[in-house]
Amino acid sequence: MVTANHEASHRIFQERPELLAPVFRILGVPLPEQASVEVLSPDATEIRPLERRVDSVLRIQPSDSSKSFLLAIEAQGRRDSDKAVSWAYYLAFLKAKYGHPALLLVICQDKATAEWAAGPFKLGPEGWKALAVHPLVLGPGNVPPIIDAEEAAQNLAMATFSAMTHGRSQDAPAILDALARALGAVDEESVAYYSELLEIGLGETPARETWRNLMTIRTYFPGRGTLVEETLLEGEAKGEAKGKAEMVLRVLEHRGVPVSDGERERIAECTDLDIVQGWADRAFTVSSIDELFGEES
Repeated sequence: MVTANHEASHRIFQERPELLAPVFRILGVPLPEQASVEVLSPDATEIRPLERRVDSVLRIQPSDSSKSFLLAIEAQGRRDSDKAVSWAYYLAFLKAKYGHPALLLVICQDKATAEWAAGPFKLGPEGWKALAVHPLVLGPGNVPPIIDAEEAAQNLAMATFSAMTHGRSQDAPAILDALARALGAVDEESVAYYSELLEIGLGETPARETWRNLMTIRTYFPGRGTLVEETLLEGEAKGEAKGKAEMVLRVLEHRGVPVSDGERERIAECTDLDIVQGWADRAFTVSSIDELFGEES
């Protein structure tokens, strides 16, 4: 069964291709400079009713298109004796379909699975191995733990991937702490993307709860006006405003003050806490909706 953290382990390569450069350095595989990355269909289904699907497939295309190659990415959570045949099929299929050589990258979050996934997997009868699969593997053994906030800020994708990969290690709290600090100085969209992706990618591990607690603490620099702090304070205010707006509507209904659909929508959708607080103060005494809105009308 495909799990959420399984999806996060390979989807980050699709959505943040800048991760490829540091990852290829880890693996000792040269990556052409100024190469474009294209996400391809992972569907490896034959005409027969047999579906085969690679987790992610990327086309790495340098300026010299004759040197293009494909990167098939598989997230692997445990040993699986059937995988060698599937992986061999994927590599052959991708070569046949796109006409480019293909590499297989296996992402593992525990050391034992990573050691197994490195292979090589030799396929064929005893005494003559007609085919061998040599995956590239990323796991806790070769992905560096990033425990410095400045280093994490330089490449948020790599820092997030490091946190996913080391989610079961003793370094996890320090890695998560560094990433949380790095997110304190980036834009709101990046905060939302990386914090949510990491929560999914950590799966059912103690590190996930650590991460959730860090994001509950929210900011390491209270009162400094960081984007993280501003975003979270704004979210708190909107949540409080929504609760008070619901209370205003209940009070008006209980007191029999007529409220039209449009006026009800205006109250329910207001996110300005000061305005909603004013309505809440007047809701117990007004006799009409115009009195409630007062100056806001």
